[in-house]
Amino acid sequence: MRKGSTGSTRRHAPLTDWTRCFVETARATQSGSNLAFLNSGANDGDEKLGHLEGGFVTIQICVVGLGKIAQDQHLPVAAKNADFNLAAVVSSRGSYGNVKTFKTFSELVASGIKLDAVTLCMPPKPRFDIAHRAIDAGFHLLLERPPTSTIGELEALLAHAAAHKRIVFTAWHSQHNAAVDEAKRLLAGLTVRRLHVSWKEDVRYWHPGQEWIWEPGGFGVFDPGINAFSIISKIMPVPILVADALLMIPSNKATPIAASIRFKSPIGIDADLTAELDWQQTGEPSWDIDVETNEGTTLQLSNGGTQLRVNGEVTLAGSSSQEYEGIYAHFAELLKSGKSDVDSTPLQLVSDCFMLGRRVDADPFV
Repeated sequence: MRKGSTGSTRRHAPLTDWTRCFVETARATQSGSNLAFLNSGANDGDEKLGHLEGGFVTIQICVVGLGKIAQDQHLPVAAKNADFNLAAVVSSRGSYGNVKTFKTFSELVASGIKLDAVTLCMPPKPRFDIAHRAIDAGFHLLLERPPTSTIGELEALLAHAAAHKRIVFTAWHSQHNAAVDEAKRLLAGLTVRRLHVSWKEDVRYWHPGQEWIWEPGGFGVFDPGINAFSIISKIMPVPILVADALLMIPSNKATPIAASIRFKSPIGIDADLTAELDWQQTGEPSWDIDVETNEGTTLQLSNGGTQLRVNGEVTLAGSSSQEYEGIYAHFAELLKSGKSDVDSTPLQLVSDCFMLGRRVDADPFV
């Protein structure tokens, strides 16, 4: 990947790389301000990101789409983060406290409200078009996972953002856990001989009434499963690829209700690398990743990556709220430093499962 000034031509690293793709925009040349360039050409020519209050920059942000994840995490976390002012929300279904509400994204843009960034929380299928329009409006982007429906859309979005000097952050919330960071540190330099993902939950409980998940582009059981993929792509000391997959698809739906995946290493390491995703488990969910190494170390990440066991002993235990606190803290740093952070690997793994997976009819889902 080439790095250069905002006026130079740059190419993004291929999104099929297993490594994280960092897309860096240029730093401001104005002495004493590394934020001056970020809104150039946006918001009627404002020169600075946000508004100075008490000697620091307050980032004006809008959350678009008030579904469950926005209500549970994005809105309260953004509202309490001192770096941000929750200036607006976009929702056709409701509002959030006294925050200014717009029914559509078009209404938001037409209002002329002063914004620096938007968080996009709508389902992935319509997200590309709204993200593209957000860049045109001069807004930086925080994308709830998955960032787009396809790798092609993500590539096009990054190119558009780079051309308009906008920041893009793909927020894989499960990666923002201390337990995940520690697992990555412990596995560095070791040889993994076995990895097993067990990501099982009750779709009726976790996705009530969400018909979009069963439609093309809705991901099916990979909607939660991509969280597991985001963790393993971060902690594994070597890259992993999809070898094959079995996709169980209800006869009246377009996306899988369960999947069995076998991974492989592109560098010839003999290892047992598997995943089981299932939306039919009732009761408590199982969001677990087990790892064994040739050196004798065993790890288990559980509760969605918030808890870590090392050789059977719990060493770290966090909560899901800390994930989103980490997301917004990181987004603030990206905006202040003028960098994008884009990780395409989890989306690539899901795409490869659909490409290589053998489809099996399952009972209708009713």
